[in-house]
Amino acid sequence: MQSRRTLLAMAVIGTAATAMLTACATSSSPSPSYAERPPIVFVHGNGDSAALWQTTIWRFESNGWPADRLFAFDQPNPLARDDDAVAQPGRSSTAESAVFLKAQVDKVLKATGASKVVLIGNSRGGNTIRNYVQNGGGAAVVSHVVLGGNPAHGIWAVKGFRENNEFSGLSGFMQQLNAPKGPDGQEVTPGVKWMTLRSDNNDKYAQPDGVWIGAPGKPTNIGFDGPALKGATNVVLPRVDHRETSFSPAAFAATWQFLSGEAPRTTAVVPDTKVVLDGRAIGAENLALNGAQVTIYAVDPATGARRGEAAHTKSVGADGRWGPFNARGDTAYEFVLSAPGYGTTHIYRSPFPRSGGFVHLRPERVTPADNGASSVVVFTRPRGYFDAQRDTMRFDGKSPPPGVPPKGAGVATSRLRLEGGGAPRAVTGEFNGERITGLTWPAAQEHVTVLELTY
Repeated sequence: MQSRRTLLAMAVIGTAATAMLTACATSSSPSPSYAERPPIVFVHGNGDSAALWQTTIWRFESNGWPADRLFAFDQPNPLARDDDAVAQPGRSSTAESAVFLKAQVDKVLKATGASKVVLIGNSRGGNTIRNYVQNGGGAAVVSHVVLGGNPAHGIWAVKGFRENNEFSGLSGFMQQLNAPKGPDGQEVTPGVKWMTLRSDNNDKYAQPDGVWIGAPGKPTNIGFDGPALKGATNVVLPRVDHRETSFSPAAFAATWQFLSGEAPRTTAVVPDTKVVLDGRAIGAENLALNGAQVTIYAVDPATGARRGEAAHTKSVGADGRWGPFNARGDTAYEFVLSAPGYGTTHIYRSPFPRSGGFVHLRPERVTPADNGASSVVVFTRPRGYFDAQRDTMRFDGKSPPPGVPPKGAGVATSRLRLEGGGAPRAVTGEFNGERITGLTWPAAQEHVTVLELTY
């Protein structure tokens, strides 16, 4: 694989990074007026939703980027097709994804009066951004692009193996995107400033071995540097996983530096004095769960027990919105989502330090594999993976959590099936200092408990 210019990011996850970046910031020149900050459009990845950007948006706000210039959208049918040229129910093509992004950018430009936007994408979102900028007219209205964990050269490049898939490095789509541009053979569209963020070797979708695509021991012909692009500023973030290339403090610090020319004042989330939450109740296709019911309870963070009556309740309409909800920034909550065809999901969350409009709720189902279990509890980390070699974590006293492999960051969810019935009991999930406790609920009545990490 061709060599690419690579920068080792100074930012790493943890307090040491914060201290180092703060020290740099004290000697930097003043940043431009906040009124000059361009609008940013965040583009989520394969099968994901805009909810994953909530902590990143909080960090931008905490450093003074105007909240009304930060935008994220839920793409309908966010999963890529198996074959990009063949229609598939519930999935989208590369062309459909780019058309959707263009429509959102046009809305943002009209709403803000800006002449250009910044695009920040994770994983498949990077494919969409590159396609829109290169082939959909985006080069005229985009100033900067940041791609986190984007499989820029594919996840695999193997002859005869799903070559028409969007993530094949041999696909016509990928070959066209990476065709040399200009005399220097750049792989990025000229006229736009580009940055890629990648892991050193811990991204499950940038691996020379096919273990994470169901072909262990088989070469993918893709290296750890697969997300890097010739012509971009290519930054390496040590030990981050695939999702953390976009959603970690280190990714935010590198992005802020790229956009503003200085280190951020902080990579922490600065608390709001008033917290108003909102979001959508959606299924896997990011379509609204019209007719669902959402009820919110304040809970004891140590036991998961409810503190009093419901703090908020709403029947979900065609837009999927379950808020707004005036929350307390020091309170843990249980979100109860009852949706036709799904049963009831009890989602327990840590306190919310700031207001947020992307607190999305997705239901869980009791599956055939859960047969015989009295309760089912899911421990999930949407903005990163579980890494037994890197992280400190425990799920109902078990470390590593069930289903988490002893090596590699490739699993973001652990599922616990409890037997024996009896009264509800507390179940706790812990991950690198974040601790969530919820109660068990009867699986026989189609109830599932979810402990959802924020960080």
